[in-house]
Amino acid sequence: MSDEAPGSGAIVWHDLTVPDAAKVRDFYRDVIGWSSSGQDMGGYEDFNLFAANGECVAGVCHARGMNARVPPQWLMYVSVPDVAAAAERCAASGGRVIDGPRSMGGRLFCVIQDPAGAVLALIG
Repeated sequence: MSDEAPGSGAIVWHDLTVPDAAKVRDFYRDVIGWSSSGQDMGGYEDFNLFAANGECVAGVCHARGMNARVPPQWLMYVSVPDVAAAAERCAASGGRVIDGPRSMGGRLFCVIQDPAGAVLALIG
């Protein structure tokens, strides 16, 4: 994920949180051809996934530690100027905050669910 501040509403990252990230990483390597590198999480590794051109396109994370409550689906991260305020607006608008707001790599993020049940991450 880039450290540059994108415009509000921009999709800035995708990741997947699952019980066995290594197994799922290998699945996408075999099916799509993505390569990977490990990301130390203090006792285990999550993974960055790379397209053939070397661009880091997504991540696969273990559903443990701080990610234990993140649902097992591809999660899109959308930039917002104020994560805490957006989380409050989510709850006030009939949605639900599933996880966070909390810090990740020096940025604040949260996972929300809209009134229809779809899940999205907000990052500032």
